Amino acid sequence: MKKTLFPKAFVLILIALNIACSTNLEEKKISNDEIENIKQFFAPDKRTALFNVEALENPSGLKLIGESNLPNAVDSLKAILKEKGIQVVDEINILPSSDLKGKTKAVINISTANLRSNPKHSAELATQAILGTEVNVLKKDSDWYLIQTPDEYLAWVDAGGIQLMDEKSLSQWATSNKIIYTNTYGHAFDLTDASIRVSDLVAGSILKVLEEEGGNYKVQFPDGRQALVSKEEARDYTSWLSSLSYDANSLIETSKSLMGVPYLWGGTSTKGVDCSGFTKTIYYMNGMVIPRDASQQVHTGKSIDSIADFSKLDKGDLLFFGRKATDSTAEKVVHVGMWIGDNQFIHSSNMVRVSSVDKNASNFDEYNVGRYLRTKRLLKEEDKNIINLKKALQIKG
Repeated sequence: MKKTLFPKAFVLILIALNIACSTNLEEKKISNDEIENIKQFFAPDKRTALFNVEALENPSGLKLIGESNLPNAVDSLKAILKEKGIQVVDEINILPSSDLKGKTKAVINISTANLRSNPKHSAELATQAILGTEVNVLKKDSDWYLIQTPDEYLAWVDAGGIQLMDEKSLSQWATSNKIIYTNTYGHAFDLTDASIRVSDLVAGSILKVLEEEGGNYKVQFPDGRQALVSKEEARDYTSWLSSLSYDANSLIETSKSLMGVPYLWGGTSTKGVDCSGFTKTIYYMNGMVIPRDASQQVHTGKSIDSIADFSKLDKGDLLFFGRKATDSTAEKVVHVGMWIGDNQFIHSSNMVRVSSVDKNASNFDEYNVGRYLRTKRLLKEEDKNIINLKKALQIKG
């Protein structure tokens, strides 16, 4: 048999390629490990931060691909890899996208914008945003925009739900005189014919006010539409903020005004609310923006109770329910309600209703009492995850 002999130079090339391949694989593993570390530090909650990055093999080394709205996180990742002697080609898209051509701001333009988990109407309803809410715009996909709400929630909205703006336009909107709609539900009407409706309105809707006309406010929508809103159903926004008492009785009054409103997964408006959308709406109508979901709200405020000692609770406290932690599973928060006193809490379950923790009461909620986890106090508590609208307006002013 004739033996095949390889030139020594060829053998050396094969060895070098194997070493390079092995090195690339090791660097790729290290890079992806560091990506995960950075993600856990800067973007542990994908609902509020975007860091979709991965390392791929490249002929000249490694390249980083993906997208993020956290430039500091990307810079930190590259700095760490550089310290480890790993050279990378950066192809990460930093959001907002340049394709937006400066229109990186927007204002919700309809009474209640339905925000989806993906850019299509059939996608899950992730949350809602109320008319007049200022949002950041990150990118566009066909007729859909990925936006971030004031509570930092990320979701998709169709073009009809927002009015795109640049920084200058948003500043003009933000500093204009406004009203806030305070009725549970209503309408804005045509300037010349009161029988024609321009739009429906929900509690918390904010509109630019142009002037007062008798018993109405003449208002302007973000897209320029003009209409009339009854003074009996709305208030000057600044005056409304100044009048807020930030007390538990006001929270309870707001909560009870929503009795019977249907449960809606993803709902945060008076058209329909899920459990955390309900508590979020209560607090918003009392001058506080709190996190969107129950599993986020539970991490705000002051801890009050975790052993079902309901005597410790004050009106306005939030009660959280779900699955208790075990040796093999973590705690899981899936429901929230608000304490209203007299052993009762109000929550959105089938509809907004009042339940009791007293087993002798006719409205005793055995199911939720059985999965009670803890209570937190948000009212008048300083917390980086709670936006006090009165203080925010003072800072902006």
